[in-house]
Amino acid sequence: MTRDPSCIFCKIVAREIPAQLVDSGDGYVAFRDINPQAPSHILLVPVNHKSDVTQYDDAQELGEVFKAAARVAEKEGLKGGFRLVVNTGDDGGQTVHHLHIHILGGRSMNWPPG
Repeated sequence: MTRDPSCIFCKIVAREIPAQLVDSGDGYVAFRDINPQAPSHILLVPVNHKSDVTQYDDAQELGEVFKAAARVAEKEGLKGGFRLVVNTGDDGGQTVHHLHIHILGGRSMNWPPG
């Protein structure tokens, strides 16, 4: 496992910081966001630390992260639909520089989002 000792998400993955876990599997941990923006707001975090989506050279590895997000949404019962959000870089709104996917659902989503 690749880890950054100063990263809050790496600490959650290592169970050093508590989080309300929803699911976990080979390569990811999913937990409830502490500042939810929808009735269901889950963060899916790969266990290997990569700062953002641009750090992935392996399309299959990145695809597995998105497949895991879809499985978590299904387990959460988001049958009416959901939104996946990946913020990248400071200008993209990324505040924790460890790739993570926001899984938002439980209500109708508006567009444009930002």
